[in-house]
Amino acid sequence: MAKKKVSKSLSAAMSAEIKSKFDLNSFKDKKGLGGNVKFKQQKWIPLSDAYQSVTSVPGIPMGHVCLLRGHSDTGKTTAMIEAAVSAQKSGVLPVFIVTGMKWNWEHAMQMGLDVEEIWDKTTGELLDYQGNFIYADRESLHTIEDVAGFILDLLDEQKKGNLPYDLLFLWDSIGSIPCQMSVEKKKNNNEWNAGAMSTQFGNVVNQKIVMSRKESAPYTNTLVCVNKVWTAKAETPMSMPKLMNKGGFTMWYDATFVITFGNISNAGTSKIKAIKDGKQVEFAKRTNLQVDKNHINGITTRGRIIMTPHGFIEDNDKSLKSYKDNHSAEWVKILGGGDFDIVEEADVVESQVTFTQEPD
Repeated sequence: MAKKKVSKSLSAAMSAEIKSKFDLNSFKDKKGLGGNVKFKQQKWIPLSDAYQSVTSVPGIPMGHVCLLRGHSDTGKTTAMIEAAVSAQKSGVLPVFIVTGMKWNWEHAMQMGLDVEEIWDKTTGELLDYQGNFIYADRESLHTIEDVAGFILDLLDEQKKGNLPYDLLFLWDSIGSIPCQMSVEKKKNNNEWNAGAMSTQFGNVVNQKIVMSRKESAPYTNTLVCVNKVWTAKAETPMSMPKLMNKGGFTMWYDATFVITFGNISNAGTSKIKAIKDGKQVEFAKRTNLQVDKNHINGITTRGRIIMTPHGFIEDNDKSLKSYKDNHSAEWVKILGGGDFDIVEEADVVESQVTFTQEPD
């Protein structure tokens, strides 16, 4: 027994002697592991005061993968355009990736996006839109792989010094475009699409986005994705339906910031209208907004907000009256007079169709 104790004591002494002469920092330097652990101070792309009031966060966190998800017409695109407008003002380059093909330049300009209209001086025809942004759509992006390749190409040009901007990628939307195999087989297979999202984004694109947060990275890049959703049937009579993301859950797992708009089983919005003599103008919608995931500062909140053609406003009488006073002249042209009633419809509560698996 005594010999074993001496042996253990000797071993411990030898280990302590070796450690006392070992320089961990020198080892790290030799292996290229030294001086590469610091991340940049967190910055945000600010969104409207109304958004900040409901979410208790400044806007969109730079250097992260972010999801804006929800049923149709619940505020996702409003948040995306607010981010683009703010990015332009702060010198960040918005990159629009529009595969859902619901984009409207007039709406974006109405919300404050800095866009130059190019006109034919001879015919008076509107030829194009230009400005401090990059835009691509289904004309050149046909598959999930195309979208990933487009993003990677711009990141490569940035690395070469040919695109000297922080980039804000804005993809509208996940679930609106198939993968290459689905196209080749002429069959939109959700498992293939989810696999492509995992391979192209989970393994490559998303990693490059978050690595731009490192202090050693010259630029900070951000990916904001609008994610289409569907409602899964309740698994048991006592359970509730679940909100599911189209395109699988790769982006949910990789995202560090997720906002859900509307309700689980339906949009959950209510329309706010100006009405006179049977004519009406729908100028706003009240919608739910919830921070479902926040790995930046941990704050998760839920509230209601009003979305308008000009952006978000707070859900209170003062903000609604102010918006009405500022924009009523636009409605007069349609309604034909200065006096009109403001009416809010009851919440839209029609049941959303539920599914046992992701619909095509």
